Amino acid sequence: MASIIQIRRDTASAWTSANPTLAQGELGLETDTSKLKSGDGTTAWTSLTYYSLGTVGYLASTGGALTGAITTNSTFDGRDVSVDGTKLDGIATNANNYTLPAGIATETYVGTQVSNLVDSSPAALNTLNELAAALGDDANFSTTITNSIATKLPLSGGAMTGAITTNSTFDGRDVSVDGTKLDGIEASADVTDATNVAAAGALMDSEVTNLASVKAFDTTDYATSTQGTTADAALPKAGGTMSGLVNMADQIVQRPLLQDYSEKTVAMGSATAVNLEDGNVFSKTISGTTTLTFTNPSSVGTSSFSLILTNGGSATLNFPTTKWAAGTAPTLTASGIDILIFVYHGSTWYGIASGIGMA
Repeated sequence: MASIIQIRRDTASAWTSANPTLAQGELGLETDTSKLKSGDGTTAWTSLTYYSLGTVGYLASTGGALTGAITTNSTFDGRDVSVDGTKLDGIATNANNYTLPAGIATETYVGTQVSNLVDSSPAALNTLNELAAALGDDANFSTTITNSIATKLPLSGGAMTGAITTNSTFDGRDVSVDGTKLDGIEASADVTDATNVAAAGALMDSEVTNLASVKAFDTTDYATSTQGTTADAALPKAGGTMSGLVNMADQIVQRPLLQDYSEKTVAMGSATAVNLEDGNVFSKTISGTTTLTFTNPSSVGTSSFSLILTNGGSATLNFPTTKWAAGTAPTLTASGIDILIFVYHGSTWYGIASGIGMA
């Protein structure tokens, strides 16, 4: 008659609550954890150590780690493990002793070449992906750059096909500001505007038929008042009437053809100085002892002047050091007119009696 062996069993919490002492070799199973304990006749349940089928030489259905070798006379999944192992040993031996045919790069060779390739590259450009990204992932980068360069202006110069806009300057000049100034100058200097040109007193072209139509120069029309004054006083090449003094400042006037001219007569009055900057003809009436002086002869060439004396012999009349004909000054008329000519040459005054007792 068959016997049924049953193991004492209960839930983990029931075992813990009851905490029985199992007899020697008696088993107790926790039904909710599948854990098993074996009694020793003296130790209470909670102090016993769990063990499972796996810990006593069996492999659980869920797998686990074997602690010993497996020997079989059959196969695993249809393969004879021993035979397959021998084959693997042979492959490993041959692989370790294998020599690559010529031209086949080894791992070491490839690693060395790659290392040399990226050795001097910055970290951001030491992979092919980074290099491609830096080139804009452009497979035709060379053509793109060549075409782009063709649109640039060489340093040697060339013709621009479009406008240039800048927020800075060219050669230190703000082109936009200068352009605005030029526009203003052009607008103000528009000689094609007949109305404005006529109002300004100017002429439209070179057909000058009436100088009276031309606006007179004014000192305010020039950079300096001196320039304006000089322009106003200029004598046209075609000639004209002088209204003031022409000071040649000791310069030569060569081959003039003089017509209908006269010399200014300087009436000296009570003055005793004959100043050649005032003129070349002087007149004076003598009424008492008088000493004359001659000043400002030309520093170049020879200077001369005429002196018309009235009553020159009526009183003592002294001249600057002068050389006279025969070494003696002429005797002047006490009541009448005498004409003397003086010439300054080198550093000496020469006196000539041109007319004595003329009236």
